[in-house]
Formats: sequence, C-alpha cells, structure tokens
Amino acid sequence: MSIVDNKKAFFDYFVEERFEAGIVLEGWEVKAIRAGKAQIKEAYVTIRNGEIFLFGAHISALTSTSTHVHPETTRTRKLLLNAAEIAKLIGKVERSGYTLMPLNLHFSKGRIKCEIGLAKGKKQHDKRETEKQRDSQREIQAAMKTHRR
Repeated sequence: MSIVDNKKAFFDYFVEERFEAGIVLEGWEVKAIRAGKAQIKEAYVTIRNGEIFLFGAHISALTSTSTHVHPETTRTRKLLLNAAEIAKLIGKVERSGYTLMPLNLHFSKGRIKCEIGLAKGKKQHDKRETEKQRDSQREIQAAMKTHRR
C-alpha cells in the first residue's frame, strides 16, 4: 500500500531499475507518515561513504508530538539495503551516469519502506513525447467511454 508517490520522478527521469530500502526513522516520523504528513517531491538519494541517504524528504510533525522532542522536518535519513545492492548502485551511479530517485513510500509487513529507482534524466524532447503519449491515451479513454454510452 503506497503512502506517498513521487510523480515528478517519472516525468523527469527514465526509471530503469527499482529497489526497496528500509528507512531509519524516529518515532514521531513514523506516526506522521502513517497520518499522511510526508512529501518526497523534492527529495533525492545520495551515496556517502558507502552508505545511501535520503535528502530533502519533508515529514511534518504532528501537533501531538512530545514537547521534549524537537522535530526536524527535512533531516537526512539513512536508507537500508544489503551490501550487494549498495555495491551495484554505487557502480552504476559513479560509472554509468545514473542517478537515484525516491519513487514512493509504502508499507511492507507493517514497516515503512522507500522504493528507490535507478534512473537516467530525460531531455526536454523526451518529456514532450511522454506528455503527448499521455494526452493521446487520455483522449482514447474518453472516446471509448463516450462510445460505450
């Protein structure tokens, strides 16, 4: 079940591979994400010292957060993958010119996971082509709907 999707990632990038990563979260962040107070539109994933981190993900604190906790809404969060997956991602990003993008946050067996995608950036004409295809699909669906009536 998806909590938050990053639709902008699919518009700006060709996503070639997907990986499911765990996220290191604090208690108030889990409660806020369960309440739907998360946003990953401007988030990105980087590799630092052989570890993978999620930057720019905005998780708004709930009003019922404890007074002794000082929530930081856009702090850097560590992503958890196994060593072989991390090595593969590092190789692709450093040598092949790929980038890592967070695609969505979702629940998996009661835990919050982040799906990250290995992606290449789209050029402007690719974005236009994607938009044309989407528009034509929408027109076809509308014509089919009116034809059925």
